[in-house]
Amino acid sequence: MSKRPIEPFRIKVTEPISLIEPKEREKRIAEAGYNIFQLAAKDIFIDLLTDSGTGALSQNQMAALMTGDESYAGGRNWYHFEETIKDIFQKKHVLPCHQGRVAENIFFSIVLKQGDYVPNNTHFDTTRANVMHKGGIPVDFPCKQLKEEGSEFPFKGNIDCEKLEEFIGKTGVSKIPLIVLTSTNNSAGGLPVSMANIAELRSLCDKYGIMLVYDAARFAENAYFIKKHEPGYENSSVKEIAHKMNGYADAVLMSAKKDGLSNMGGFMAVNDEALAGKLKELLIIIEGFPTYGGLNGRDLESVAIGLKESLNDDYLTHRIGQISWLGDLLRQAGLPIIYPTGGHAVFIDAGKLLPHIKPEFFPGQSLVVELYRQGGVRGVEIGSLMFGGVDPNTGQKLTALKELVRLAIPRRMYTASHLEYVAEVAAEIVKDKEKLKGYEILDSPTYLRHFTCTMREVAGSPVKLASS
Repeated sequence: MSKRPIEPFRIKVTEPISLIEPKEREKRIAEAGYNIFQLAAKDIFIDLLTDSGTGALSQNQMAALMTGDESYAGGRNWYHFEETIKDIFQKKHVLPCHQGRVAENIFFSIVLKQGDYVPNNTHFDTTRANVMHKGGIPVDFPCKQLKEEGSEFPFKGNIDCEKLEEFIGKTGVSKIPLIVLTSTNNSAGGLPVSMANIAELRSLCDKYGIMLVYDAARFAENAYFIKKHEPGYENSSVKEIAHKMNGYADAVLMSAKKDGLSNMGGFMAVNDEALAGKLKELLIIIEGFPTYGGLNGRDLESVAIGLKESLNDDYLTHRIGQISWLGDLLRQAGLPIIYPTGGHAVFIDAGKLLPHIKPEFFPGQSLVVELYRQGGVRGVEIGSLMFGGVDPNTGQKLTALKELVRLAIPRRMYTASHLEYVAEVAAEIVKDKEKLKGYEILDSPTYLRHFTCTMREVAGSPVKLASS
């Protein structure tokens, strides 16, 4: 077991949480249609559903909330926000919005047309849905090392440039207006992308005249991995590495609810003035005036401070250490995980853990439901429920890369003892894993079905509950 990570902060404010009784948990999950998204937060003990906007604010961010300038146009917090993003992300034009999926919505509305392909190392759910909603066709190119089970290659989030170039040659440049690089690569285990891979992709984009768009939601975590694992960067600061990473991109889209360390916020950043003008026009229609973009002045200030704090070495060492430590605890408990661990979550391989449940009956969802039943822990399925179904533009059947469960750790919120409890709950599940049942969908929307669909357990009653 790796050394227990020590929190580089002291707790000033607390929020009570409670573990409701097993019978109540069973009642609540059934009422929710076995959809973890439909549970009330008050009924969750340890909430690892997402790291998006769920973390704790620092004392500097909390203090800054009182300095919010809520002017409709040109509030002072906007200028701090803009200055910070220009400095870190190396782009001339900054457009705020209230979160990352709106940045994607606006950006893809401008640059995509029906039938365009959008390559990515691996699309996450909202990015994939936004591409399809605009008539585009998302295509994934994860690196070959991701499939090598025993490999400890640190940059399994890389994009496969060789296969991507083959695809460009077959498809034609006219059908590929942009390539998106997601780092860290959420769908592939939260694993980082190397600087060498980013540079190779930049060269490929230059060769074919394709725009490179960077999904920078977890840029600081990715930069930290480069510092720790890529030769030549060990003496560079995380900020210097981030500068170089961001400099390769033509455009940056970011949910600041991740490495912006804020509860709300996001932005688009580009160099092209004409593109910026088109984005700004749609931004005004959808989100608001370009100096607030759907955010309060206090949110703009929180993001500006959070982006700077995310580059702190002490913060990142603890952040990445927490993930690694939980991963070690889960492996010791007998759970197969994506290894090495990434930057924001531990990904359990539910397909391996529950081989008796076929992908069409969602083994990941089975484990997610059981984590809640057994211990009030909320995770999320990253498998055939989230990524399966049918592409509404092509009619093609969609398949998941793996049947995973993600335990995403909110930033600066949970202590080591909370994570030990999660590992203990998981260990109890492993003891009776053969008893877990699959699930089937009763109703489902076209896009992002995992958010709102209802399900039922297949062929059997719920397993016996452990005591609370």
